[in-house]
This record gives sequence, structure tokens and C-alpha cells, in this order.
Amino acid sequence: MTADELRRAGDIVARVTEAFEAKVVGQRGLRDSLLVALLTGGHVLLESVPGLAKTTAAQTLARAVDASFRRIQCTPDLLPSDITGTQIYDAKSSTFVTQLGPVHSHFVLLDEINRSSAKTQSAMLEAMQERQTSIGGTVYRLPQPFLVLATQNPIEQEGTYQLPEAQLDRFLLKEILDYPSPAEEAEIIRRIERGVYEADAEQPTGVHLDDVIELQSLAKRVYIDPSIVNYIVQLVYVTRHPHSYIAGTLADYIQFGASPRASIAFTQAARALALLNGRDYVIPDDVKHLRHGVLRHRLILGYEAAADEVKPETIIDAIFGAVRTP
Repeated sequence: MTADELRRAGDIVARVTEAFEAKVVGQRGLRDSLLVALLTGGHVLLESVPGLAKTTAAQTLARAVDASFRRIQCTPDLLPSDITGTQIYDAKSSTFVTQLGPVHSHFVLLDEINRSSAKTQSAMLEAMQERQTSIGGTVYRLPQPFLVLATQNPIEQEGTYQLPEAQLDRFLLKEILDYPSPAEEAEIIRRIERGVYEADAEQPTGVHLDDVIELQSLAKRVYIDPSIVNYIVQLVYVTRHPHSYIAGTLADYIQFGASPRASIAFTQAARALALLNGRDYVIPDDVKHLRHGVLRHRLILGYEAAADEVKPETIIDAIFGAVRTP
């Protein structure tokens, strides 16, 4: 990667970041996760209570890169065709006309994904994985770039369908949002009063979809040393054999470790994070910074962990403490 390419990438990232921070107060973890997912072509699972700017964040990022955006509110009666699309009979022409669903957008906010049925979840996750839908025997490719932000509400579990672990594994990152600080909440109110969130307050960034495709190409060229690859592989290996590396009490909470998708996610996301930080090479701190987002939804913990109120992040930190940093 040349110095000019790295400088141009930094300029694009700076403009997108400025547009994001003009609308979204705080939530830097969410910003980093969305940008990393955008550069890698991955998707983000987000867990938070209502009202923490999930929709605003996704909309703002989409507008910052001149992309299309659709929000899908998941309900138990939502059908797969409501997401992917369907064929409608046209009486005038006596033919079936294909109507593409909202998933055919660059940015898709899948709100409360655990409220949709297993069949609908499967259809959406298949579109995320295959980057295409099939309607009436015809395959329709999804636009590029394509990013899904799926949300779960942790405080309302009645009438929900928990995502299976194998489907959770398909999300690149899982981010958990917390309430804003008093200062941040006061700033949100001030921005509302100034009209920051009104449509006519939008300021173009000059960034377009071609720039995003260019960033994705550059992220793939970020250098990652074999020692860091071995570091990633060793970390994921420890999740599968915890008793040999971490304290027995914490190791007992792990039922199943992470799949090879975790190693792939670490590698791809670390490259993207390095580029976001203005580097064309990965350092161990990139991997450490991503540890919770990559692993918290890939470790399968037993019921004892929930009973003892042990969070995945505690176990993840112990795993990282057990592996020597290169």
C-alpha cells in the first residue's frame, strides 16, 4: 500500500467519522464496529435497550457514504418474503412482476431480530451469508457494499425466538450498548434543540459508494504478520481447551469454544481497524481491542455462568491474559 493510498483512506475515514459524530453522541464502540464491518463486508449484532441511537447511527453512516438504507421491524408474523421480496401478479400484463424486498439495500437495520420466527431469521441470515436472494427461481444479487445491523432487546424476552448459536456465529461482531453519561445525554438534548437531527441539516460528506469499495480493497491489503496470525489462532484454540490455560472456575463455565469463523473475523477486523487508525499493518493491540466484539457471541457458556452472573467479557479477558502477546 502506497503512502498516497493510506493518506486517501485516512481522509475518507475522517470525513465519515466527522459526519457520524455530528449526529451520534458518544457510542464510539458502535462507531468502530460499524466502520470495521463496513470495511470487511461483515455484519453487526447489537444488544441494547431502546432509545440508544441504533437507528440514528445506521442512518447517519448510510447517508455519510451516499448509500441506501432500510429499517425492518421484526414481528412474529413477519414472513421471509417480507424481507427478501416476492412476485406479484399484474392483471394488466397477465404476468408476475418481481418486487424486491427491503433487504436489497446497502444498509439494513433489522430491529429486534429475535422477535421474528426461526424461518424468517433463517431467510435473512442466508441473504447475509450468500449476498443474494432467490425469488421465483431467479437469483438477485444484493448491492455492494452490504451491511446488516441486527438488534436485540435484552429486557423484553416474552414472545421472542432466540437466535441459534450457529446463526450468531455469522455476525462479525456483537456490540453491547450502555446508557449515555449525564454529560452525553445533555448534549443530545442540546443537539435536538439546535435542529441537528432535522433532514435539512444534512451536510454532504463527498464520500460515495466507490470510496467504500476502495476502502474495502485497501483493508484486504493491510499487512498482518504471521506471528499475529499465530496469536489469533492460539487465542481461539484456548477457547476450546480452557482447562489447560485458565483458572478452573472460569474454564468450567465454557461449554463450547469459538469456531474457525472467530479466527477469520479477528484477521479481517484487525486489518480494517488498522486502516481506520491510519496504519497499513496490524499490531497486537488491534486484536485486543476487538476481543469482546469478536468472541462474546461465539463462546457458548453453561447455565452456571448465568446463575453466577459471570459475563462473557470476564472469561474473554482471562483467555487473553493466558496467551503471550507477540
